[in-house]
Order: sequence, then structure tokens, then C-alpha cells
Amino acid sequence: MSDYAALARDLKETLGLKHEPVAITLIRKGDALPSDYPVTEAPVRHCGTIMRARKGEKFLVTPEKEACPVGASALGMVPVPDKVASGDFHANMGMYKDPAAAKKTLEMRTAFPLGDVIGVAAAPLDKATLVPDVVVLTALPEQVFWLIPAAQTYEEGGRVSVEMAAVQASCVDATIIPIVKGKTNISLGCFGCRKTTDIMAEEMLVGIPFKNFEKIVGAVKTMGASAIPKSRAKA
Repeated sequence: MSDYAALARDLKETLGLKHEPVAITLIRKGDALPSDYPVTEAPVRHCGTIMRARKGEKFLVTPEKEACPVGASALGMVPVPDKVASGDFHANMGMYKDPAAAKKTLEMRTAFPLGDVIGVAAAPLDKATLVPDVVVLTALPEQVFWLIPAAQTYEEGGRVSVEMAAVQASCVDATIIPIVKGKTNISLGCFGCRKTTDIMAEEMLVGIPFKNFEKIVGAVKTMGASAIPKSRAKA
């Protein structure tokens, strides 16, 4: 088992992160719910789960405690509500010209099958006792910038493609896509997380599949000895 506290410390110190990296573990159908992650008392959206965990909380969200049916349906914890599936819900927010555009967005999202996930365990990485599926960060764009070469181009070169939408930044873009597709992904945030959480206007999200996390932290540390301080030094 990796030293989660050391990984979190190295990443925070090298990049200057304000918030804790958040370890997300999906509890799948047939698995036991972890006894050392207390079930949240108050219902919470997935974006709110990340924001609470980045401040130090360790807890479990079960389907009945998921406050956002849009995110919960992407996680496979509840059915997709009819108004969401039709596009009416997001079109009424003013995020899309009409329900058809919203419906197209929903149909293209990466999601888990209904019933596949029975719980979301969240904790600051240094407090995690479960192996994370993904580590989610909220950070400034300059800090996220260093994670992109660390995740791919530092060793392989080339260019990077990311996936994001105007909705479902925390659940789909920063959690589900990294898990399902095995790639680091970023999001500028979305209507829901910006309306309902304390994420700052200047912050964004990045999700890193845990299978790649230790290697990425290592690359960040290497750049932290040369490229990062050189870039941050003002002429």
C-alpha cells in the first residue's frame, strides 16, 4: 500500500496547494460498506462531497444521501430523472439553447450502469484507508498546469486532450472519466458546483486515476526541482 500521507504532502508542497487532495473510492455492488467511513448525516451532492473532503472530512455517501440526482445517476446510484433525460432540467437552467442540446450532452456523458455503485467513500488522501479509485484536486490553473505534463507529456511527449462539459464537472469530468478511461482529466467547473459549493471562481478541478497517481507525483517532484521554480521566478 502506498504512503498516502507522503504522496499528499509531496504534491501539496511542490505545487503549493491550498486544499487537501481528495481520495474517492467507489463501493461497488456486492461489496461491504466500509465501517470506518461514517455515512454522512446530511444529504450531499458529489461536488459537495469533494469540497467537504478537501477540508479534512472522511465519510461515506450512500444512494439515499446523494442530494443531486444528476450526479447520482451518472454514478449509477439512482435512475436518470425524466426531466434530466429529456433535457428539460438543464435547458431550464439556461445552460443550453433548448432541451435537445441538453439531452445530447447527457447522452454523451460517461456513466456507470444503474446499480453498479452503492456508495462513494471520500477522504483527504492522507486519511484514506481504502485504495482510491481517483484522486480529485481543486486548484488554481497554474497548479493544474504542472499535472498535465506530469500525467502524460513528461515521458511521452505529444499533446493532451481533455473532456469537459458545462455540467457535471465534479462527478463526470473529475471522477468518472478518470476511473473509466484511466486518464487524468480536468474541468473548469460547472453550473452545479459553482452554484452550490464554496469552490472559488479562480479554482478548477482535476481527477487523477490512482493507478497513475504515484508516478505523476514523482514527475511533479522532479519538475519541482527545476522547471516549476524557473517558471515561477519573475524576470
